[in-house]
Amino acid sequence: MEKIYYRPLLRTDAARPETALTLAGGWCWFDEVELMRRDAEPEIVPASHLPEEMIERLCAPRTPLAGLTMDAPRIMGILNVTPDSFSDGGRFDVEDAAIERAFALRQMGADILDIGGESTRPGATEVDEDEEIARTAPVIAALRDADFDAPISIDTRKSLVADQALEAGAAMLNDVSAMEFDPAMVEVAQVSGAPICLMHAQGLPETMQDDPRYTDVLLDVYDYLEDRIALAEDYGIAREAIIADPGIGFGKTVQHNLALIRGLSLFHGLGCPLLLGVSRKRFIGTVGGAEDTDSRMPGTLAVTLAGLDQGVQIHRVHDVAEIAQGIRLWDAITRGFEE
Repeated sequence: MEKIYYRPLLRTDAARPETALTLAGGWCWFDEVELMRRDAEPEIVPASHLPEEMIERLCAPRTPLAGLTMDAPRIMGILNVTPDSFSDGGRFDVEDAAIERAFALRQMGADILDIGGESTRPGATEVDEDEEIARTAPVIAALRDADFDAPISIDTRKSLVADQALEAGAAMLNDVSAMEFDPAMVEVAQVSGAPICLMHAQGLPETMQDDPRYTDVLLDVYDYLEDRIALAEDYGIAREAIIADPGIGFGKTVQHNLALIRGLSLFHGLGCPLLLGVSRKRFIGTVGGAEDTDSRMPGTLAVTLAGLDQGVQIHRVHDVAEIAQGIRLWDAITRGFEE
């Protein structure tokens, strides 16, 4: 039987019909759905035509993760303690500078901090796990000792790095390989109970941008994430503890990235919170005419706002203060403002 995909056509308008369904306990609603198949034209049908299982996946309020509720947009501040990350490599790879930056990001409005010790930019090479641990675990421990009051995520593909980060005080795992690079990551997530973000990437950082190809990028990425979530569940990881990330820029052309962003609402059918990581990425520079990575904040904000309109809960960004301001204005327009 041909597989059917369901993409809710989301809205945030205050004028809402009584028959509308609320997306994931959050700020979007829908009363129509785009039915998509691989070998047929899409069609739009009333949301009441959805199977009960899909209504549950789309509408069930998302479980809080690392102490954060998912009924409002959340900002994940990026802290790369690496010498070679594409945007901020070498700025915060000394412990004191990293700690100062972490508190600054929190003050700017970050709800959660994502600390990474290995660059996964296009062309980046693998870092030895001992080196990655030495870069990340001491910073996490120092932040916990300094009473840093926001959850910390460890951005790593390696189970030993993840384990040491959790030991140091991290509360979440962010694996850009969706547990493929190091299958032992499954055990770390299962035993710890920490929420884990599973991201789609085509290929390894060294070669992923050489010639990425898809049959249908939106449906291919959806199927991949669905399979990885199913595998996680088979190993005892609850779906409620999983975040899904379509992996913008990881083995994708500009057109692939734009297609994924246009179709983001499809991924709510996975029954998980969504994470969007677009900050300062190359496609923003290409489309927006911003060659310098530091000048891509306006483009990042534009894509973030597009993600908010499609119900994306977690936004991973470098420019926390600017994105937080944009989200506050979006929220005031969308949901009202109280002085």
